[in-house]
Amino acid sequence: MRASYKIKKDLDAVFRHDPAAKSKAEVILTYSGFHALILYRFAHFLYVHRYKLLARMVSQLAKFLTGVEIHPAAQIGHGVVIDHGEGVVIGETAQVGNNVLIYQGVTLGGTGKDVGKRHPTVEDGVMISAGAKILGPFTVGRNAKIGAGSIVLKEVPPNATVVGVPGRIVKIGNERVDDLDQTLPDPMGDELKALGERVAALEEKLNKTNG
Repeated sequence: MRASYKIKKDLDAVFRHDPAAKSKAEVILTYSGFHALILYRFAHFLYVHRYKLLARMVSQLAKFLTGVEIHPAAQIGHGVVIDHGEGVVIGETAQVGNNVLIYQGVTLGGTGKDVGKRHPTVEDGVMISAGAKILGPFTVGRNAKIGAGSIVLKEVPPNATVVGVPGRIVKIGNERVDDLDQTLPDPMGDELKALGERVAALEEKLNKTNG
């Protein structure tokens, strides 16, 4: 598939996902995520034609200009949107399907324990929210949703919603499979409660002694 076709699909996808986009000229001139994808596609072309050093130089230029680091060997489909973009990292053996939405601060990385295929495969239609980290050589299934700030370390089935650290599946399609406990720990409250119980026990003991 030609890079020009993919770039056109990337441009069209911006308008599907970003209501702030007013015109093609605005996207082409001002959207850093779109710029990052264009430069990636040029770097990838160089990489597959064995101009690997030049490809890495282009990818580093893209990182400097856009804040998005995509290894030129990564495989990225069409209709992809990198929204805002800053801090996005996509590793060498990552594979990203078509119509994937990626927000700022996302990492498609490795754990340092694998060889060969070290980075995730993200299938078509996946949404990865801000700050999510997907680490390892597993698959995120078609149309899955990854919540903001999640750290995903294992396979995600199609149509699943994953949240939390570590990430866990809370929905598949419209069916809830896990209730997320959003209660935050309160060490000060726990300490005060324990202190109150201790005081009550001492008062009871004192009353028995005097009684």
